Amino acid sequence: MKLIIAIVQDKDSSKLSNALVEADIRATKLSTTGGFLRAGNTTFLIGVEEDKIETVLAIIKESSQKREQYMAPPINLDSPMEATHTYPIEVQVGGATVFVLPVDSFYHF
Repeated sequence: MKLIIAIVQDKDSSKLSNALVEADIRATKLSTTGGFLRAGNTTFLIGVEEDKIETVLAIIKESSQKREQYMAPPINLDSPMEATHTYPIEVQVGGATVFVLPVDSFYHF
């Protein structure tokens, strides 16, 4: 058995959740916050047998899209004001960060 931890952007959360339900794959959803953009994410905890790993990874890949987004860079108070860029910059967000971990024991009470 494996534990798949998938961190996706909130915009992709519903699509992934619905796709997992359609495939009869159970998951636990946790609301999380990313450190870089400080934006909302959703972390899915999915316990699956080894023969379903590729199916789950395909569903995650299909449901999680990369997109461009603008963000205001943080202001650095230590640098001179003329060196500080205050206009928004374009960054790539979305997609999924996925970890696949071995599970030694599984209990369902």
